[in-house]
Amino acid sequence: MSTAERRRQLLDVGCTAFARLGPDGVSMEELAARAGVSKPVVYEHFGSKEGFYDAVVAEEMERLEAVIAGAMSLGRARLRIERAVLALLTYVEEHPDGFTIVARDPATKEGFATLLGNATSRVSHILGAAFTRAGLDPSPATLYSQAMVGMVSQTAQWWLEQGSAETAPDKETVAAHIVNLLWNGLAGMEAEPRLRREVPAPVAGEGVRLGAGESADPAEAIAAGAEPGPGDPAAG
Repeated sequence: MSTAERRRQLLDVGCTAFARLGPDGVSMEELAARAGVSKPVVYEHFGSKEGFYDAVVAEEMERLEAVIAGAMSLGRARLRIERAVLALLTYVEEHPDGFTIVARDPATKEGFATLLGNATSRVSHILGAAFTRAGLDPSPATLYSQAMVGMVSQTAQWWLEQGSAETAPDKETVAAHIVNLLWNGLAGMEAEPRLRREVPAPVAGEGVRLGAGESADPAEAIAAGAEPGPGDPAAG
């Protein structure tokens, strides 16, 4: 192998070993054995096990950053969200060991937080512009962005844990449901959101009718002092 080819092989071997055993669970001897080389070859490329691990982390961070940035670079707001969610899930599917390292290992927590922070900044910029166009206050855009990016990241980790289980949904299904929640949540945003108190009426116990749009919560009509319409469960 050329020097570049050997380094590529070692990074691939190291990524798998570190993801499954952790940086403290594998020795340089084992890493060399997994790659089919002598230990001095590994030292020649990375200097130490810490240097080896850092090189693996840096590559995965760079790859994931490029995936997110590329997906969100152009297009309308919903399309950017769809592409970003699907791109992240594709990365998880194609590089499960890499995602395991950057998302779960405490040693990479700071770097992963920085990566998510960069993604949040991009989403915040997109949302801020969308809020302004809609006549909404753009100042909460960062808050909404934090919630959105956190939800996508946590769901991606959950999906990875499902592995090859028969009940595990495919990435397109997962992406569609994430975008459904994100986009329709944004579409139904209130200009001045507030917490609801319990409504002292029988209808309040019936709960929200998901997918019913503005009439999703029958208790809202009672809270507003309106009479329930025909066919409304509140009409008795």
